[in-house]
Amino acid sequence: MSEPNAQADLLRYLQEARDALLWKLEGLSEYDVRRPLTPTGTNLLGLVKHLARVELGYFGDTFGRPFFDKERPPAWYVDDAEANSDMWAAPDETREEIVGLYRQAWEHTDATVAALGPDAIGHVPWWPEERRETTLHHILVRVLADTQRHAGQADIVRELIDGSVGALPGKASLPPGDREWWQAHRDRVERAAREADAAD
Repeated sequence: MSEPNAQADLLRYLQEARDALLWKLEGLSEYDVRRPLTPTGTNLLGLVKHLARVELGYFGDTFGRPFFDKERPPAWYVDDAEANSDMWAAPDETREEIVGLYRQAWEHTDATVAALGPDAIGHVPWWPEERRETTLHHILVRVLADTQRHAGQADIVRELIDGSVGALPGKASLPPGDREWWQAHRDRVERAAREADAAD
């Protein structure tokens, strides 16, 4: 058995979540990657844009390694940006630009982790002053959890668009079954819910 390396494990699982999120965009139209599918506007490209902001903020600004030139950050990145402006893509923001920025954020994160190590101290500018100080290890765990959470949202959003499911290509993590099998399963779950409600 090889020597355990918590930092390498965290980065590996973070990368898997990043890859899963981008895979959810594959094969979809511009409309489908942008359209809101929840009452709060959750959409696939917005999740990617948001997570680019998360990584660039936590692994850049927090550790004195800003990604953007201080004079020219995007309007959606600054502290006084319009609420939720990082959660959707404007018509003039292309999928390629947002995905490209997210990939650049990965490189920036990985370089920060390699350069500083898990015990490096950072200061999160948008946290309350009394708890702003943190470690790189804490931030890595936090961003991994946030990325996995949003990748899970993307799973559901993509399934709502065209029925596609799974964590990664060839890795559905679901029992095998054709459309009819899944419809029967869904109907069974619906009946159980109705019976439980009626008995309440």
